[in-house]
Amino acid sequence: MTLETSIEFVKGIGPERAKLIKNVLGISTVEDLLHFYPIRYIDKNKVYKIGNLQESNLEIQLKGKISNVQEIHNGKIKRLTAKFNDDTGSMDLVWFQYSKWLKEQLPVNREVFIFGKINAFNNQFSMPHPEIELDEKKEKDNRLRPIYPSSEKLTKRGLNQKFFQVILRNICKEIPNLIQENLPDYLMNSMKFLSRQQTYLNIHFPENLEYFEKANFRLKFEESFFFQLGFGLKKAHHKTKSYGNPFPIVGDYFTGFYENHLPFELTNAQKRVLKEIRLDMKKPIQMNRLLQGDVGSGKTMVALLTMLIALDNGFQSCLMAPTEILAQQHYNGIKDLLKDTTIKVNILTGSVKASARKIIHAELENGELSILVGTHAVLEDKVKFKNIGLAIIDEQHRFGVAQRAKLWAKNRIPPHILVMTATPIPRTLAMSFYSDLDVSVIDEMPVGRKPIITAHRREKDRTFVYNFCRDEIRKGRQIYFVYPLIEESETLDYKNLMEGLEHVMQSFSDYNVAMLHGRMKPDEKDVAMNYFASGKAEIMVATTVIEVGVNVPNASVMVIESAERFGLSQLHQLRGRVGRGAEQSYCILMTSDKLSTESRTRIKTMTETNDGFKISEVDMQLRGPGDILGTQQSGVVDFKKLDLVNDSEIIKNTKNMVEKILEADPLLARIDHQIIKNYYLQYYKGKNKWSKIS
Repeated sequence: MTLETSIEFVKGIGPERAKLIKNVLGISTVEDLLHFYPIRYIDKNKVYKIGNLQESNLEIQLKGKISNVQEIHNGKIKRLTAKFNDDTGSMDLVWFQYSKWLKEQLPVNREVFIFGKINAFNNQFSMPHPEIELDEKKEKDNRLRPIYPSSEKLTKRGLNQKFFQVILRNICKEIPNLIQENLPDYLMNSMKFLSRQQTYLNIHFPENLEYFEKANFRLKFEESFFFQLGFGLKKAHHKTKSYGNPFPIVGDYFTGFYENHLPFELTNAQKRVLKEIRLDMKKPIQMNRLLQGDVGSGKTMVALLTMLIALDNGFQSCLMAPTEILAQQHYNGIKDLLKDTTIKVNILTGSVKASARKIIHAELENGELSILVGTHAVLEDKVKFKNIGLAIIDEQHRFGVAQRAKLWAKNRIPPHILVMTATPIPRTLAMSFYSDLDVSVIDEMPVGRKPIITAHRREKDRTFVYNFCRDEIRKGRQIYFVYPLIEESETLDYKNLMEGLEHVMQSFSDYNVAMLHGRMKPDEKDVAMNYFASGKAEIMVATTVIEVGVNVPNASVMVIESAERFGLSQLHQLRGRVGRGAEQSYCILMTSDKLSTESRTRIKTMTETNDGFKISEVDMQLRGPGDILGTQQSGVVDFKKLDLVNDSEIIKNTKNMVEKILEADPLLARIDHQIIKNYYLQYYKGKNKWSKIS
């Protein structure tokens, strides 16, 4: 028997059962069976007393004698009952479907152990379909008893817990022939690990709770370690093949702006991230770094300062955004910050006229234009730079790999790459899944920024909410109303944009109202956004098109209608459209009276914290990591044991271990590292379980 042996050749299974197990559980090899871990364990060393029972629905073991066996008929339904007695009391045993053999073979008036789930009715306990074992034949095994995942389809065919326990016990006897060590001695000793053979034996049939915990930890460690190893090898390979222009100088452009034009003191997080970027760009290797920062944390300032370092070294920069609104906002912000300098900035989007495009193309090619902000229009073949050295991509998940590759090809030596996202991704996911990127996190908000106050309100509170909005408008503030739909849903009774627009215009007839949604043409969106941003409209009624990038510091209230329709990440992004000025801002979540448990959790989370990373962890617990990363990467997180939320320390520690190992031995050439390399090549790269390593 080997790990690759089909389960149909395992004693006790055969072709028919193998086919059923494969269809229901996806198990087809001996290795799959070894990785078919119990979902919980039962301690059959503990014996309860009937007189001490207080709870029902417990799976317990009792010791006593069976008596008074009876067949009871009720029409066509018949059941078998018996009394079970110990020295503290008695309880009923019952079988609803039973064979004649069972009735004849019940060990009456003999010392037995029974095991099963107890029920309680009128202060009387009973146990349906108990497992029965004679005292003298009881197995002398002190190990915990495993309970495996199952289904009604399996149990009806006789593939019950006892079946899987017998099968796994037989396979565990073969463990010395199946399982080889995969970690070097120095790591085994420093971590005080069980051997792999002991690990698999104690994950299926633990000697005790302590041994289970040791086995469980080792399996989690292994999953994280080899997963991180794959990404570490990929990153090391990428860096050896990816040369780039070194930026050794921090000169007049950077220091002049920093000392004379910086509008506020950088946070410690911004300074730390800038240092990480600076260290990357000093090397003759292309930087590939992800800059993660919550809404309003100051990513754009970090991006600008990075572009000034590029300029100090004689290189142009490009900042690419997914929408014209966001590109225009970046352009306006950067242009305003650089207004007292000689640095030339321009914008290129699909709506830029041909005459203006010619000037931009010419200035890019002769080097007169230092910074270009744009959308996908920047990727066109006719857009050529004299010497692009830095490409910054905002909201990078909205650009495909092929699109990013086009940007890299704008220079003979690929530019340094900085990708930014305001979507908070749990640190464990960011560490694990941005395999070709180093990750920087801005986890600190600018000084003086007031936390947004978030409140949950229902339809009965609408008058109060509207009066509150009027008070804010009278103070000179502006309001967002956001709706989940453009047109009425046929099946769901949710507020929609058109109804909402009409209702808001009636309720706020003294004020100007703008509207923004995804079906509008780009120039119509610009007109509507400028109408609101200029202050001419006090209210903006919109869909989630404003989720990313819209920046109106004077807007102080965000009212999200039918908030239960939105995911946590989306709610947090929408909330980030307010609180961008110096005044106190508010987010009001309007919902129906009836909420699902998950909706209540989302709303409660939003009202309790403004921390995007905490919110993202709750979001991952609700939706799962696959949904957060997107469908293309959902298979990447098919861990058997590792939990990306609760095992963050394991992930962090294994990442550090892998980095140290690869820093000292990039090719895993050391004799004691051959065991790691061979296992990785055989079981991870070869089988392509978790990542595609080139």
